[in-house]
Amino acid sequence: MDVISLPIELDKKKVDGYYRLVIATVKRAKDLSRGAMPQVQSKAKKVTTRALEEILSDTVDILKGEEALKAIEEAKRLSYKRLLEEKQRETTVEDLTELEKDLKVYLAERGERDSKKVIEEIFGEEST
Repeated sequence: MDVISLPIELDKKKVDGYYRLVIATVKRAKDLSRGAMPQVQSKAKKVTTRALEEILSDTVDILKGEEALKAIEEAKRLSYKRLLEEKQRETTVEDLTELEKDLKVYLAERGERDSKKVIEEIFGEEST
């Protein structure tokens, strides 16, 4: 097993200090633990070591200042938008199911023998 030896040599153009290196490593390790695909082939089993290797090998971009703030806002906006879309899809399916149930009750009360055929005509597919 390869061990990352200390002190680590930093590229001052990319990472301006050890604090930024630690923060970037932590954020990348969180991404890796949540299922992000590794950018570098590694023998390391720990996500923190993999994250550090990715940052030191210059395969992960480290954003600073205004660029980082814009990226954070964009990520929040996209995750909020995705959440709204998922919520809307869930409600649409639930509403359709309730509508189908109401229609079945109405047709049963009305005495339609062929209610399944009518439901299929209205919704275009066989309901379960």
